[in-house]
Amino acid sequence: MITKVELDKLVEKFETEDFIKDDPIQFPHRFSNPKDIEIAGFIASLVAYGSRKQFIKKLDQLFEIAQNEPLNFIQNFEPEIIGDFNYRFGKPNDFSSIFLIMKDLYNTSNGLQELFEYGYKQNKVFETVVDYFYSKAENNVGQGFYHMIPNPHNGGAMKRMCMLLRWMVRKGPVDLGVWDFMKPSELYIPLDVHVGRISRQTGLLTRNANDFKSVLELTENLKQLCPEDPIKYDFALFGYGVNQ
Repeated sequence: MITKVELDKLVEKFETEDFIKDDPIQFPHRFSNPKDIEIAGFIASLVAYGSRKQFIKKLDQLFEIAQNEPLNFIQNFEPEIIGDFNYRFGKPNDFSSIFLIMKDLYNTSNGLQELFEYGYKQNKVFETVVDYFYSKAENNVGQGFYHMIPNPHNGGAMKRMCMLLRWMVRKGPVDLGVWDFMKPSELYIPLDVHVGRISRQTGLLTRNANDFKSVLELTENLKQLCPEDPIKYDFALFGYGVNQ
């Protein structure tokens, strides 16, 4: 098994501002207003799948459409604004439905932070957020809507939502730390194929499936190394793969 010393060195090497420019976290980093940051982070997390080069290109297009004003874009959203914008599974109607739900959320409440915080206090953060979006989805949404906002009841890793929480809750050279209702010690590792493979190679994960049970196992093992901030090792697992 890889040692804590080795992992800590990798965190030190990769958790730097230089990490931001090639990562989807670059989008919330464009802004200083917490509402702009959380909306930009949520939108970036929706599309952060497939080829990194491709989804960053698509996000650049989407933020151009939004005129780099996420809060204003959402509060005044109308479907014709995005035209035929799409990305892989996500068709224009899927994006429109998500943005219209967000519009209602931001015009009637304190937005995503309030929704996530309410879910956290119920001890059902993922279920609460997803159930909210599903309950308000239009009848004609497609596969892309449910791909961008996956159902935690299916037992999946919820990788992109775990990633969003890392961005919003942790504070560091990369993560923005604009939400304070959770502690970094309560976050879950964003688990994808890459992180799963590296974690098994290093002895940090024994389960073969990249599901939420593996997220819990890996997060618990990382807590043994750093109870107060286990998810900093997301940078180490990324760095281990790069160094290989």
